[in-house]
Amino acid sequence: MSDYVIPDPEPKEIDEQLSIELRHLADNAVLKAKPQGDERCDNCLYYLENTAEISYCWHQKLRILVGGEWWCQWWEEIAE
Repeated sequence: MSDYVIPDPEPKEIDEQLSIELRHLADNAVLKAKPQGDERCDNCLYYLENTAEISYCWHQKLRILVGGEWWCQWWEEIAE
């Protein structure tokens, strides 16, 4: 048997960098974890998979995973 011990997980430099970048995005986006009335991510034009609980938002100012119940100021109605 091997004496190898799996080290405790630690964030890498890239994790810290991404955390800072995403925090700036969230701060600038007024990204909220609650819907704004009937406006929520899963009925927004930019929500990629409107049947998924979590999906990719392809708005140029975000481009991150968001929850279907979330909301941001760039919410846009889906044209019918």
